[in-house]
Amino acid sequence: MPAMRVALMMLLALMMLKDHQANGAVPAHTQKLIHEANSNGSYLGLVIPNLFEMNPLLQHPNYTSSNFTIDFAGRRFRFGTIAEKRVILVMTGLSMINAGITTQLLLALFNIEGVVHYGIAGNANPSLNIGDVTIPQYWAHTALWNWQRHGDGPEDELALESDGDYTRDIGYIRFANYTVNKTVRKSSDNLLNNVWYQPEEVFPVYGTPENREHAFWVPVNSSYFNISKSLEGLKLEGCVNATTCLSETPKVVTVYRGTSGGIYLDNAAYRSFLYGKFNVSPVDMESASVALICLQQNIPFIAIRALSDLAGGGSAESNEASTFTSLAADNSVTVVIAFIQQLSTK
Repeated sequence: MPAMRVALMMLLALMMLKDHQANGAVPAHTQKLIHEANSNGSYLGLVIPNLFEMNPLLQHPNYTSSNFTIDFAGRRFRFGTIAEKRVILVMTGLSMINAGITTQLLLALFNIEGVVHYGIAGNANPSLNIGDVTIPQYWAHTALWNWQRHGDGPEDELALESDGDYTRDIGYIRFANYTVNKTVRKSSDNLLNNVWYQPEEVFPVYGTPENREHAFWVPVNSSYFNISKSLEGLKLEGCVNATTCLSETPKVVTVYRGTSGGIYLDNAAYRSFLYGKFNVSPVDMESASVALICLQQNIPFIAIRALSDLAGGGSAESNEASTFTSLAADNSVTVVIAFIQQLSTK
């Protein structure tokens, strides 16, 4: 009888564990692998949007795979070394939400000493060229908006502004300013009115839970940024093949600001607005999300983005994203490898 009772209790425990795992807990086998990985010490996390940006790193001679992976929540965490530094590679997928989820998983599951995010981006800065690799000092999410009702203007308080939910401090875009042939129209008004840019709500791990703070311009880690300045003379590739080359030799450049949003930006007017209003260079769909997660988790962060096109076009080769995507991805990997080599020596 006691043996039967023990067997019954064990079966009940297994059933409860299986039910618990089905509701989102980390499976026991995965927990074991995570513990094994973390027992080796800390890692540098490499957060990468897509496979075409990851593959050049996987194939790079300076990357050594440990042939150890952990699959969880639709993500694959790949382990290896670069310049004797342990790294974990993970692909996010497209967009802010995927980048945020993936970065949070990385930081929650593993012992991460810092995050390097890299990939390609559109360009808003007319002084830069395709193939250039930009390393911004600040990132912002510029697709969090308060869309003002028609008839209200810049002096009118936004809905819920008095409660501290929204602000007019950052500024706005007036759609009527972009009306085609507005000189022949009786009014330059536009039913779309104004969009006001908003900071993100953040809840830092070192703060009081549920006590919200706000962040718009998120700085990268100052030590990481100083290291990146030493890469500005790095040689980059300027040709896709023997017959397809850029007119300007690509370069590494540290810039003031970059911006992200859930928007594939291929519009010259909006590109010009973002550059004039916020002085941004790369525009992408993930970096600010990674920056915001790292800010909240108090983890050092930097983003390295290679320019694949001038958003919205403007010259003969300025918007050939499909032509120069692979070159830009390769150049971003070249800079990431050099950055980690420098970081390793520090």
